[in-house]
Amino acid sequence: MAGMGRLEEEAKAFGRTKTEEEDQARQRVALSLLCGIDIADTFAASPESRTRLIRHIERLIERERLKGMRRHWGYDLNRHIALKQVLDRLCGRPARSASCRNRADGAIRRWTGKRKRRPKAP
Repeated sequence: MAGMGRLEEEAKAFGRTKTEEEDQARQRVALSLLCGIDIADTFAASPESRTRLIRHIERLIERERLKGMRRHWGYDLNRHIALKQVLDRLCGRPARSASCRNRADGAIRRWTGKRKRRPKAP
């Protein structure tokens, strides 16, 4: 019985590690594709260039937000989330909890789903 509890703890720790690795990979890809910057280089960069990068990412997030509000075809919620996570990581903010991640996943499903048509009035 005691071994089973340890096994469950190890499985949960493994799951958390995999989730963090996936988040970091998503952030690396988003930053690389949108800015052409490797996130590992940003942590070793000078404070001035890091501040400049943070401002650039904030502008990209604002552009994504505006695209989303206008329901632009090029809006990507996953890219928006990844940019926000990169910004949080660069600013030293704590990572969001799994419950926030699950809510975001639900938003992705709702956003990409087909819209119901209203019946026409007689």
